[in-house]
Amino acid sequence: MKRSKIRLATGSLAAAVGICTLVPQLQAHPRASATAGVQQQEKQDQPEQAQKIQTFTGQVVKARNGRYALLTDKQAGKGFYLDDQEKAKQFDGQNVKVTGQLDVATNTIRVSDIQPA
Repeated sequence: MKRSKIRLATGSLAAAVGICTLVPQLQAHPRASATAGVQQQEKQDQPEQAQKIQTFTGQVVKARNGRYALLTDKQAGKGFYLDDQEKAKQFDGQNVKVTGQLDVATNTIRVSDIQPA
């Protein structure tokens, strides 16, 4: 009886750890995830050129999945992926200002420009 409880607890712990390792390090920015449904509908209703151009500041980092991202909140590990990986690679580890359109469905900024901050 005691052994089966230990096995069950060990199995549950292993499953929880396995799931946690599958979650990418970079988390969706709260502003993006909270409004994803509304903005996705708006996105479908608007032409791509009419989407709002925004400016984001943060540090360019390489996420666990190998993609470059803009880390906007270091403590919480939150930020946005960058669609132009070649341009982002040039600024790896640097604090930058990124101008572009945010695609909330994929948590990705469509980069127009990257400048040192």
